[in-house]
Amino acid sequence: MKKVYIFLLVLSSFLGTAQFKKSMFSRKPLINLENFDKQRLHFGFFLGFNSYDFKIDKKYDGQDIIVDSQTGFNVGLIGNLRLHEYIDLRFEPGLYYGQRNLRFPNIPDPVDALREVKSTYIHFPLLLKFSSKRVGNIRPYVLGGVSTSMNLSSNADSKDDNSSERFRMLKNTNNYELGAGIDIYFEYFKFSPSIRGVFGLKNEMIPDNNPDSDWTGNVSSMKTRGIFINFAFH
Repeated sequence: MKKVYIFLLVLSSFLGTAQFKKSMFSRKPLINLENFDKQRLHFGFFLGFNSYDFKIDKKYDGQDIIVDSQTGFNVGLIGNLRLHEYIDLRFEPGLYYGQRNLRFPNIPDPVDALREVKSTYIHFPLLLKFSSKRVGNIRPYVLGGVSTSMNLSSNADSKDDNSSERFRMLKNTNNYELGAGIDIYFEYFKFSPSIRGVFGLKNEMIPDNNPDSDWTGNVSSMKTRGIFINFAFH
């Protein structure tokens, strides 16, 4: 998955560099979508990838929990409100599917030592986007904000726990997000690759019924962390 991330970022950088060179060295630079960012409100959509993780705080040492992140995918819509020449307010509701495999080395049974935590999040981020001055047909930006997520695969309502191979999480969680990207202006649309980190603000794990559970007894907090790589089209 790391190779895929690197390839996508290199591809995005190449596209941006190509647009930059075209603007800088052409005798008559072609400025695409010159008035696009002057719109008060515009919409778009995004596709992308994610890699979810957990930040785990343990009660005591000696019982390790290994998190294996799996590659997931994202899809959603974008609503962009122009607040200032360099500041926009973004709302990006989306569907984020991901999976984390939890491994418990202290449990000898290989079936019990693995828990597949599949998550289907409906994700609602509200972000502020701070853009630099446009140079030719590229415009870098940074963004940050808060989000709330609803996990449709949380198992929160289940009475079964890990003793029945059922890992439970809260349905709702809140996060803060930080990221960066680049707007690349083509003749008919704007393409915006970006990378963003998401950081959960509260413990999402629902403890097992047994307080001395091999799976949750040593966990005081389990918060979501993740990396999103999105490709937006406006």
